[in-house]
Amino acid sequence: MPQILDGKIVREEIFANLKPRLAAVQAKLGRPPGLAVVLVGEDPASKQYVQNKIKGCADLGICSRKVAPAATISTEQLLKELDKLNHDPAIDAILVQMPLPKQVDSRKVLEAVAPGKDADGFHPLNVGHLVAGRPAPRACTPAGIMEMLKYYRIAVDGRKAAVVGRSDIIGKPMALLLLQANATVTVCHSRTPNLAEECHRADIIVAAIGKPALITADFIRRGATVIDVGTSRITDRAEAERLGRANEFAQKGAAWVGDVNPVDVEKVAGAYSPVPGGVGPLTIAMLMSNTVQLAEQHG
Repeated sequence: MPQILDGKIVREEIFANLKPRLAAVQAKLGRPPGLAVVLVGEDPASKQYVQNKIKGCADLGICSRKVAPAATISTEQLLKELDKLNHDPAIDAILVQMPLPKQVDSRKVLEAVAPGKDADGFHPLNVGHLVAGRPAPRACTPAGIMEMLKYYRIAVDGRKAAVVGRSDIIGKPMALLLLQANATVTVCHSRTPNLAEECHRADIIVAAIGKPALITADFIRRGATVIDVGTSRITDRAEAERLGRANEFAQKGAAWVGDVNPVDVEKVAGAYSPVPGGVGPLTIAMLMSNTVQLAEQHG
């Protein structure tokens, strides 16, 4: 059996390390760090994500403020809301929950968040700092994955890594962080020929392409570390049974699976992060870390 990379354990260590920094920031500012979470509309998944982020704030003692405009809001109206938050001295960090409604220009919105309050690390200025290797908020999920590899002492320096997926949120920043840690990085995507061969060369695979159970045993070199970022809901009983999720399906009428085949990965990987319970907890932990970091800069 491969080693299970438990994100909850890593999250607790991150939280423990943040607590003395939080106390120092609060003493300096005379208030706890403030995170504003902007949730547009009533998307159930987005509402759950935001609820989890607010709970993370409560667990640590960060002050959270939920801003929830209607789904009909225009780009211009949302930009005005962000401008208020940018100029609010009690708010150190701002997160805009994606996706936004179709009538809203997501790029304009993300670029309107002040770089010094960018909790997600998505502003072009902060992306540029990442490319240049300068301190700045990092995209939460990739930063969390690096913390996981560090916690479990999985060597990155000099190793080959394959990142499957090239999104601005995960794939691209993940590749840059691995590169900065001296890995030799291959970025794969939907147009990559011989995808299984490219992945099979890697010591570390980060699967973030959004296709359930795409990564099978043929993709994984024996002993490799596999980080599964995907989350897909399976509603077909036969598919759930094929992927080893029969019990979950029987209990809930559906099952969750990542981008990696959970049956196959156990046969060949040396270590892997499961879905759920792997990367997910670290995304929120690094959001908290970014919030504290931004508050420290505002003190």
